[in-house]
Amino acid sequence: MSVLEFSDKSVLITGASRGIGRAIALAFCEKGAHVIACARPSDDLTELGSKLGPQGTIWACDATSEDILEKIDQLDRLDILVNNAGINRPEPFIEVSDKNLDDIMDINVRATFRISRHAVKKMSKGGSVVNITSQMGHVGSPNRTVYCMSKHAIEGLTKAMAVELAPEGIRVNAVAPTFIATPMTEDWFKNPEFMEFINQMMPLGKVGVPEDVASAVLYLSSEGANMVTGHSLLVDGGWTIQ
Repeated sequence: MSVLEFSDKSVLITGASRGIGRAIALAFCEKGAHVIACARPSDDLTELGSKLGPQGTIWACDATSEDILEKIDQLDRLDILVNNAGINRPEPFIEVSDKNLDDIMDINVRATFRISRHAVKKMSKGGSVVNITSQMGHVGSPNRTVYCMSKHAIEGLTKAMAVELAPEGIRVNAVAPTFIATPMTEDWFKNPEFMEFINQMMPLGKVGVPEDVASAVLYLSSEGANMVTGHSLLVDGGWTIQ
């Protein structure tokens, strides 16, 4: 049997309706998992539910809400958690509003912590948590101070959770993507100056796609990674090696 086989597993994915989260949900579904796809109510989420079919359960709720925690508490068990929900609002450091600061930290950090705290209680030995961080959790970048701060925080949380949960047989890792072609980044790629910046920074010279990230998540969630914990797998085209 392939190590990338999840036919007896249940997986919860936040921010699942579009982009990276959607690709992760479909990849797990293809490999036989039962997928719980969580996101705010939208046509995209409804359409994802149709694609997942009987292998999917849709939770139309906000990752920062009490609702998602109550739903997790009602589960009989959970094998894999993918903390994918997150936002980014690029702006100069000195212009960041308190609202944007609070919103980004609430979704990117606080929600990840709270969801994980509830989810691991439903896991047995062999459970896996994968946090979607960013290459910006390893470096700094202009106009992204709050986003970088939030992703550095999740990199630290990943390591601390990995140490504490290891005796329970639960592995905790991160996937740190570069700029990926998604609905959230679509407008950025239309900016010639931004694309010049990307080309200068990325040795592979190409933009990633959501499936690149999904493949990394599947690996870290699989039996093939049963000795991997506390690791951050960079899917960054070489951005952070120079």
